[in-house]
Amino acid sequence: MRRRTFLSCALLAGAGLGLSRAAAAQESASPQDAQKRTSNLFDMNQEAAKSVRRPPKPNASASMSDDARDELERQVRCQCGCTLDVYICRTTDFSCQVSPAMHRDVISLVQGGYSAQEILDSFVGTYGESALMAPKRQGFNLAGYLMPFAALGIGAVALSVVLRRMQRRARPAVIAPHAGTSSGSADELAKLDAAIRRDD
Repeated sequence: MRRRTFLSCALLAGAGLGLSRAAAAQESASPQDAQKRTSNLFDMNQEAAKSVRRPPKPNASASMSDDARDELERQVRCQCGCTLDVYICRTTDFSCQVSPAMHRDVISLVQGGYSAQEILDSFVGTYGESALMAPKRQGFNLAGYLMPFAALGIGAVALSVVLRRMQRRARPAVIAPHAGTSSGSADELAKLDAAIRRDD
């Protein structure tokens, strides 16, 4: 058997094995698993939504406009597993059931008279710090905000040091003559002087 034939047979066998495993995995998936995975790009947990409802404040009225509410939803991460914020997920991925539930909770809290910070705190209280698109700027989280700038500063200093060293190495060595000495012999200087006078 030639080498090329052997390799093509091995490749076909590997492809067939991969297809059979994929088909077996698809058959063994339960209907509940199919309901959890409704997106082609990533696994979505459609059961991740938790209630973030709070009782309305006394004499409550809506605490913000619809635009401000949408901006607030851009700070809250959808918990289905998509890594998008609630606003983007609910307006672009219509298979997600988590972001609309979180949106309804935001509407309820806005109509209950809660401020933007109180709403964010409610989501953090229910889902934890992962409910925010960006971590709070306090404690250890400050390292995440400051480290990129510190790394850039250190890199700039290191780069300037390396460039200066390279510049020093590239300069030709210039040897200055000592004071009171000439670089030619007396005969050479006399010949040079005579040549200059002839040109005049």
